[in-house]
Parts: sequence; structure tokens; C-alpha cells
Amino acid sequence: MHAIPASLILPLQQIGEPGFRWPLFKGVAGAILAFAVLIGLADWGVSALVGGQGWMATVAGLLGGLLVLVSAVWLFVPVTMAIAGLFLDEVAEAVERRHYPTLPPAEGSALHSQAWAGLVLGLRLLGLTLLVAPLALFLPPIGAVAFWAIAAVSLGYGLFDGVAQRRMTVAQSHVLRARMRGPVLVLGGFLALLALVPVLNLTVPVLGTAAMTHLLHRARPDAAQRLR
Repeated sequence: MHAIPASLILPLQQIGEPGFRWPLFKGVAGAILAFAVLIGLADWGVSALVGGQGWMATVAGLLGGLLVLVSAVWLFVPVTMAIAGLFLDEVAEAVERRHYPTLPPAEGSALHSQAWAGLVLGLRLLGLTLLVAPLALFLPPIGAVAFWAIAAVSLGYGLFDGVAQRRMTVAQSHVLRARMRGPVLVLGGFLALLALVPVLNLTVPVLGTAAMTHLLHRARPDAAQRLR
């Protein structure tokens, strides 16, 4: 667990570097665009369902606006994972170039293997999300905690698999993830909380990738080499 604070702090020290700043800029821009699209789609859906005039329409509109915001936040985590995948190699390479220069070149899983593993993980998490969705309607506090837990697993497992599979096979990354489950989920929980903070949530794809890269090499520095 001692590797978690360093994994969270070290990416902040690297923001000013050219090799890190450009992926961060692209990641933030992509997150802004994705968030805007999510809000627009949710707003369009609510507008199509809510119509008419009078106080009932006004109340429905207000509730619909809240639904738009909640839907956008809820969907932001899977979108974050998609954005992180676009810049993962750039960010991980920048981190390893500065902090772990003695590592050999990354030769991991084939892209199709990584894509399939990511799809399987995504479908499982989607199933969990649908299962706990009723809690958000009938028991909002419990539902909020459940959604945070799913986001922690999604960000933790998804980002760890992404950076680990740059250097090992999919099967090996899953073995290592199981051994490091505690730190991975704790870091995923921090990132899930950060994803709820306006403005800062835009940095989650890039900073989360950098943090998980540090965790991979610091929490179990011998494990990655043993599994290669």
C-alpha cells in the first residue's frame, strides 16, 4: 500500500514535461468533448420524453435536468476508459522514460488480445451496473456507494490491465492483477472519487494511466519482471 501515495503524487510532478503535457492536453480535450456529447444526448432524450406546459411540465423538466447531469456523470467512467486507451502508450512511455529508464522496450500482448480482454471486462462491469441500477432509484445513498464501487473496479482493473499488458500477456496481467488486487482497487477508488470532481475529472484518463504505471512498477517491482 505504500506505493499508492507515490503513484498519485509523481504524475503531478511530470505535468510540465513536453512528453507528458501533450497527451494530458489531448486527454482533457477529449474528456470535455465526450462530456459535452453525453450531456447533449441525455438532454435530447429527456426533451423527447418531457413535453407539454404547466407546472407538471416544469417539474418534469427540472427532474429531467437532474437526470441529464446524473446520466452524464454515470456514463463518464466508461467514456474515460475509452479515452485512456487512446493515450495509454504515450503516457506510460513518458512515465517509464523518466522514472524507470532501465526497463527493456515494452513488448506485450497483441492489440486484438487486449481489445477482447477489455471488452469482456467492460461487459461484466456493465452487467453489474445494470444489476445495481434499481438501488439508485429506491435507495439513493446505497446506490451511490454501489456505483462508486463499480467505478473503482472499472478504473482500477481497466487501467491496470492496460499498462500491464504493454509488458506481458493478457493471462499474465490477470495473474499479477489478482496478486495486487488491494492496491489496484484502492487506487481505482481514488480515481473514481476524482472522476466526481468537476474539472479535475477531465484529467482522470491521463493522470490515472500515469498513476497505474507507477503502481505497476512500484508495488510489485519484481512481479512484472518475473512474469515477462
